[in-house]
Amino acid sequence: MRHPIGDPIEEVADLLWPYVVPLIRRIDAEEFTTVQFIEAMQLDEPTRQAYEEALRRWPEADRELAKMVVHGQVIPQLLRESGLVEWAGFAYGEEDPYAVPAWWRKLER
Repeated sequence: MRHPIGDPIEEVADLLWPYVVPLIRRIDAEEFTTVQFIEAMQLDEPTRQAYEEALRRWPEADRELAKMVVHGQVIPQLLRESGLVEWAGFAYGEEDPYAVPAWWRKLER
């Protein structure tokens, strides 16, 4: 467990955390957007299931609100915490109705 229990954002982040680092390592690009990362999550069945479970676990029953939190807060937080990427700016023109997409640059490891 990454953080104390009680904060719904951290609980959802804890659920997704085990999938983030392996997915970043599999991405064959030096830069990617948040939207591309979420699309890649959908290509791997266990990761897709974790994403869906994260949406289901959001305390409010509103799926749109859950996506706003997961896309706009949780995934960017986990990407930063991975230590494998850095924020590289806003991804203008990239469509995500739930958050402002960003570019992420892989770090040398």
